[in-house]
Amino acid sequence: MLEVNNVSKIYGEGSARVIALSEVSLRVNDGDFIAIMGPSGSGKTTLLNIIGGLDYPSSGEVILDGKRIDNLAENALVDIRRGKVAYVFQQSHLLVSLTALENVLLPLIFCGANGGSSQKGLDILRKVGLEKRAGHKPSELSGGEQQRVAIARALVNEPSLILADEPTGNMDRKTGAEILLLFNQLNKEGHGIIMITHDREIAKQAKEIIVLQDGRIAGKINSE
Repeated sequence: MLEVNNVSKIYGEGSARVIALSEVSLRVNDGDFIAIMGPSGSGKTTLLNIIGGLDYPSSGEVILDGKRIDNLAENALVDIRRGKVAYVFQQSHLLVSLTALENVLLPLIFCGANGGSSQKGLDILRKVGLEKRAGHKPSELSGGEQQRVAIARALVNEPSLILADEPTGNMDRKTGAEILLLFNQLNKEGHGIIMITHDREIAKQAKEIIVLQDGRIAGKINSE
């Protein structure tokens, strides 16, 4: 479970002062699927980065599974990102010199995992429908396949919460729909998902839509 309590984020000082977030509060229960919408500059990515420990709030608190994380040191936040929370970005950010399987296994290698890792990576690639492409490098994969590898990489450490920043933003409608089907399946398997999108039709795939405007929550919509 995730709680965001009165979180604000301010950049700069004086005339250069920018309020990116202002007293934002939300609650995400285990297994929720939430979409965050809003125009450019509304604070969507800033909020996602604070939730995932990539940035610190100026005030307020973030509580994950009963533990406050917004005041943790960077090394402790890294441990959280390696375990409970995983990111999927608009770009797949795969290492071009590695195969699909090797890219998926990177988080396990960083955690010092040894025996059985390759099989686990293959199992995850099977989950996203790419087991037969395990030996292919990113240049040999389509954009949709690359994003599936990125999702597999996010899943390999068995996170409870997936943070997705415009995961279908660079895709055509058909490929984007396939990725959304995968997210829905992952959600049914128990993964919590917070997804940023500009597209209302994509947001409707989530159980709840949160609308940000000028750094504040302007509304919430139950899409079910």
